[in-house]
Amino acid sequence: MKKNIIIILTAFSMSVEAFAGNLVLWYEQPMAQGHFMDEAMPIGNGRVGGLISGGVARENIVLNEDSLWSGDANTSGDYGTMGSYQMLGNLIINLPGHDNFSNYRRDLNISDSLAHVSYEANGITFAREYFASHAHDVLVIHLTAHKPGGYTGSIELRDSRDENTTAQTNRLQFVGVLVNGLKYEAQLFAVNKGGLLKMNGTKLEFKNCDSLTLLIAAGTDYVMDYAKHYHGENPHARITNLIETASKDSYDLLKAAHQKDFHSLFNRVELDLGKSSAEQTALPIDQRKIKAAEIFDPQLEELLFQYGRYLLISCSRPGGLPANLQGLWADSNTPPWDADYHTDLNIEMNYWMAESANLSECHLPFFDLTLSQIPAWRYVTAGSEEFKTPSGQFAGRGWAIRVSHNINGGLGWEWDKTANAWYCHHFWEHYAFTGDTNYLMNVAYPVMKETCEFWEDHLKTLPDGRLVVPHTWSPEHGPKEDGVSYSQEIVWDLFNNYVKAADALGVDKDYRDQISAMRDKLATPGIGGWGQLLEWMAEKTGTNAVAGSPELDTPKDEHRHTSHLFALYPGHQISVEKTPALAAAAKVSIDARGNVGDTREWSFAWRTALYARLQDGETAHGQLQQLFSTRNTCLNLFGLLPPMQIDGNFGITAAICEMLMQSQEEEINLLPALPKIWPNGNIMGLQARGGFMVDLQWADGKLISAAIHSLNGSPCRVRYGSITKDLIIKKGKSIMLNGNLTTPN
Repeated sequence: MKKNIIIILTAFSMSVEAFAGNLVLWYEQPMAQGHFMDEAMPIGNGRVGGLISGGVARENIVLNEDSLWSGDANTSGDYGTMGSYQMLGNLIINLPGHDNFSNYRRDLNISDSLAHVSYEANGITFAREYFASHAHDVLVIHLTAHKPGGYTGSIELRDSRDENTTAQTNRLQFVGVLVNGLKYEAQLFAVNKGGLLKMNGTKLEFKNCDSLTLLIAAGTDYVMDYAKHYHGENPHARITNLIETASKDSYDLLKAAHQKDFHSLFNRVELDLGKSSAEQTALPIDQRKIKAAEIFDPQLEELLFQYGRYLLISCSRPGGLPANLQGLWADSNTPPWDADYHTDLNIEMNYWMAESANLSECHLPFFDLTLSQIPAWRYVTAGSEEFKTPSGQFAGRGWAIRVSHNINGGLGWEWDKTANAWYCHHFWEHYAFTGDTNYLMNVAYPVMKETCEFWEDHLKTLPDGRLVVPHTWSPEHGPKEDGVSYSQEIVWDLFNNYVKAADALGVDKDYRDQISAMRDKLATPGIGGWGQLLEWMAEKTGTNAVAGSPELDTPKDEHRHTSHLFALYPGHQISVEKTPALAAAAKVSIDARGNVGDTREWSFAWRTALYARLQDGETAHGQLQQLFSTRNTCLNLFGLLPPMQIDGNFGITAAICEMLMQSQEEEINLLPALPKIWPNGNIMGLQARGGFMVDLQWADGKLISAAIHSLNGSPCRVRYGSITKDLIIKKGKSIMLNGNLTTPN
């Protein structure tokens, strides 16, 4: 699908209400120069993103577009040509004479998807409001002053690759072509209210204006279509049309449409964990977050939860590309790890919360991109020496991927053989939550079946009859061996979900039975000598010790990854109720990994979810609170590895969902990991597998009420502690339960 951007800047008088609400990141100073990724305010409509510096005399907005990628399909096996995500350019507003200012404030209100800047200079109050509208495919900025004729300055539109900007009348434009042939273009159209507007070289100058309106449209010729080599029509005509169409709507219409669209997603879930102190709420976010790492700040924890939802809405909408390693925000053409799609955890973590946090539509770009890449991945896989079958033949069925990939079929560093099955986990989860059988039949099931066929061809049979994945790793840790727990668990998950999918559709019974039998022959994780869940089939001690890694598979191993705990979360193979011994071993493993050394922001998010699945709310909350520390989040609350990456933002939202409700055991488990520090609260709009929406209220650490709403009429079992209740709720109807899981009188 062709990618397009429109950016509109116009006049607006901000009210005090713009700063109201608890879900606001606010600051008392502009962003430090050059610190876009860790201090700027991010906005996005799913396809276009902006990083707002909040500068005064010079406002610089980094522009991003989700399909602007270098690199190609590298089907020749040259994995150095994968390329990277690219920054589109900069929108610069120069306001000379504004250097001396006072009463400065900038903020990002994530409940309304609005950003603001206000200050006083030269006796005039200036204000800006920013938002990125998915409804109109526009980014909007209002500039106004409380006195007429207050604006004098200039506007620049700069391409990040230094393509020449051309100017005519009131329009700026740049056009470019990347080395891979991708065509891109941006146009800026300016309208002033009052004052004068004129060209000066490649700048647009304005003088004594009451307000200013800028429209920027941009796009590429990218299409998610392997048959077209991922290139479509030249974007010029479409961009021109977008400029003309958007200019016909008033600011009020644009804002109303934006907020209606954004609220339709964001307002589905509300969380209340209690009130923060007046001292806490009086602090700007950059100061407040640091204190929250040590002192409980309930409303900031609510904000962190909703920030993940805000960011996913902002960078992953139907018709666009999925969230990459930095969402869709990048401030250079050489972003860390190419801002690619990392398959051994990161892109999957981006989407852990899509279903449970009631943003199911935002999951769709992940499926669309995967489907568009599979033909290229099949081609590379079929000819790779890595994927000869145990008999030594090249197999023609299925596909595999490496640890990183782009949007053009290209693959990067290191094979992650079972990532294909992990991708299938997401295809299945979308059905498990929605119950959409049309999607299951036409989208998920064919991908899952093909991936089962791939592993049917490639599993290795041990002398004792067990099946193992040959020669894989435990990302990104230790040696490559047969039967690594990470790979075994993910293939088990694939086979188990495939059996459920075939049963749900009533198809392929013979093959379903074959895969069921193979699932039951898979080697499963063992328990080691110090009570841990084994990461490899053989414990790494004694004669199995790995040279140069004396702490591998010991209580001193503090590796950031906990890959062998996939079966606990996000998988469903290990649970406190059904496999208590394995769950206890998983807890030994995660306890030993600790909170120091190699642990990263996404590690804390994953560990929060793992402890939630272990029903250990106290430790889960401790892991959550680590996200506020200076080593784990930026001043704008972006995840910080360092450098910035976004998966921890999404992962912690998913983990909080798991603390409050779980549904992986074919039942809806209420408050399974509620920490004591959240004694009173409520949440509305969580999604449960089987097609249910759940509202919860609790007080003094105990469930007060639960509303279960059925989306498709499936039967369900509800659990609270040791109490269970079986329910049949008609489609579209709800049942209210009290703390004893009985219907109130």
